[in-house]
Amino acid sequence: MGYEMAYGLQAHRDQLEAYENLCRELGARPEAVALAWLLHNPAVSTAIIGAMTIEELRADLGALPVRLDDEVSKRLDHIWPGPGEAPQAYAW
Repeated sequence: MGYEMAYGLQAHRDQLEAYENLCRELGARPEAVALAWLLHNPAVSTAIIGAMTIEELRADLGALPVRLDDEVSKRLDHIWPGPGEAPQAYAW
């Protein structure tokens, strides 16, 4: 593991652990919750999954039954806060 990756993991350890705990509570894999968040987010128009194998496609389809109610969405926003208020924070 390279320095940047190790530093990134260490710097975000608390967030990663909180996210993994939330995913366990939901009974879903972290990648399925992430894809479900994209599909649930009105600011995201399209989620391109790029599955190259049947196994990857099946894993991606695991996001479909994941339901993100308001409480879960708020917890995700708390764990992974964005850069600020849209659209200003996202302008280049």
